[in-house]
Order: sequence, then structure tokens, then C-alpha cells
Amino acid sequence: MPHSANDIDELDEDLKSKSEIKREMHKLQDFGQMLVEMSKHQRGRLPLTDDLKDAMILADKIHNKNEALRRHIRHIAKILSETDLAPIHQAMDVMANKHQQESSKHTRIEALRDELIDGDNESIETLLTNNPMMERQKLRQLIRQALKEKKAEKPAKYHKELFAYLKKYITI
Repeated sequence: MPHSANDIDELDEDLKSKSEIKREMHKLQDFGQMLVEMSKHQRGRLPLTDDLKDAMILADKIHNKNEALRRHIRHIAKILSETDLAPIHQAMDVMANKHQQESSKHTRIEALRDELIDGDNESIETLLTNNPMMERQKLRQLIRQALKEKKAEKPAKYHKELFAYLKKYITI
């Protein structure tokens, strides 16, 4: 039993209305539906709990039984309500932004390649220090050849080879 008006206010803030609880469950059901519709490979990349993994396996088995799947998605929503969803959302964001990440990496490697061709010894040494798997002689040779191509205004054969070499060894 509350002892003061402040205690009553605190209780009111902790309680959720029935409509609010329903809205949250519908959001969880929609999220569960989205998880069920993902491919097994995509779900395998998500940090799902063992209960969720088991629920997904069962959902794959009953995917063509509409009413059973609908009830099962409600069960999945209940499991999701007891689970920390932040890591799952984060992993899904990473999967969704894969193309953007690849093009960003591509742009950074291109900038590095141009810097190496136009740059000095220091940038080469820094690169070799940060990436010990790279061969010093091969890198310097590709840079030299790309620089010659650039000065002679020839097709960018070594320019592309240098990019491929950087892409192979650099994890930006």
C-alpha cells in the first residue's frame, strides 16, 4: 500500500496500459515475422539465443501451415520480449549496410593507392608496418609501374594491379 502521493505517482509510471502492451507485442510479432522470413544463412549470422534458434527451426518446418505459423510467431514474440534485442538489431544493421561498407572500403583503398603513387617513402613504410603480410619489393614495384603509367598517360594496368594488391592485404 502506498504511503504518500509520491509513491502513487511512481506506481503509475511503472504500469503500462493494456493498449501499450499490445502495441509492443505487435511490434515484437512483426520483428519475429521478419526473422522467420529471413534465409537460414542470414539468421545464422545473427546472435540468437538457443530458444530463438529452436523456434526458428520449428518455424521453417511449419512455414506452409498458415495458422500454425501465426501462433508460432506469437510464441517467438514472447521469447523476443524476454531477450535483449540490441545485439540482434546491431547485427541486422551490419547486414543491411554491407554494400555501403564495401563501397566505403573501396573508396578508402582507392585514396590510399593514389596517396602511395603520389606520396613519399614514409607512407609506404607506414603501410608496410601496419600490414606485415605485404611484400615490400612487390609493393614498391607496383607503385613504380603505376607512376610510370600515370606520367606516360598509358592505360591503368598497374594502377588496377596495385589496387587489387592493396585490397587483398588491407582490412580497413
